[in-house]
Amino acid sequence: MEADKYIKHGYSNRKAYLNSLADDYGIPRTVVYAMAEALGPSEDFDGLVSAMEDTADTFADDDMEVIDWE
Repeated sequence: MEADKYIKHGYSNRKAYLNSLADDYGIPRTVVYAMAEALGPSEDFDGLVSAMEDTADTFADDDMEVIDWE
């Protein structure tokens, strides 16, 4: 069963796992959800983690310019 792999890794379900990734890597949940959707559940513990590692630097950059659209 699909949910068993999340339980095996200590998460109650896929959503809990994705939320944990977002928190661990400091990436907005909407970004994590979009990447997870694009890669599919089969990549949750491989390709998605690699993508989080690559993306984390983008959101950790204190020099990021914030655009005020008003």
